[in-house]
Amino acid sequence: MSCFNSRPELEHRCQDLVNIFAECFERSHNTILVAGAEEPLYQVADLECSKNRIHFTLDYYASGLHEIAHWLVAGEERRRLEDYGYWYAPDGRSAEQQAEFEKVEAKPQALECILSRAAAFPFRVSADNAEAGLLPSEEFCQAIFCQLQCYCAGALNERSQKLIEALSRFYGTEGADQIANYRREDVR
Repeated sequence: MSCFNSRPELEHRCQDLVNIFAECFERSHNTILVAGAEEPLYQVADLECSKNRIHFTLDYYASGLHEIAHWLVAGEERRRLEDYGYWYAPDGRSAEQQAEFEKVEAKPQALECILSRAAAFPFRVSADNAEAGLLPSEEFCQAIFCQLQCYCAGALNERSQKLIEALSRFYGTEGADQIANYRREDVR
């Protein structure tokens, strides 16, 4: 686990993350963050709720950051589809399914790494496949780091920049989007 720039003295309350996200995006994107789900899920506005909802697992701050990263990576068309229109194979994936998972997860996990730094929260690469005993591959970690470098070189979208700035203000951090603040060993 990488604990760069983490500050254990800070209390990372999920409600703070929910509030920060709402301040940034509830009005502009009609989207809210919802804690307490059994499984993460992105739902578009419907008859049940007039807001798009990003559900994250239980009250895990890391899950909130991860699900936000998926939303930030998703383009406008993807944000009109439940769970962004992506497939998801649960824990216990085959090696082939795991390779496919790693292809689509490098971007959100690189962004999650930046969000984690902005929130002074530890980041850890997730293979999301503990049952199969597959840890993150070296290639996956390298792909995440390469994507992180791209983001820091100017490839962050406006929504990502807005949230990084809001988290940095709230947690008193700086430089989350500066590649000089990352090492390859931070991504493992």
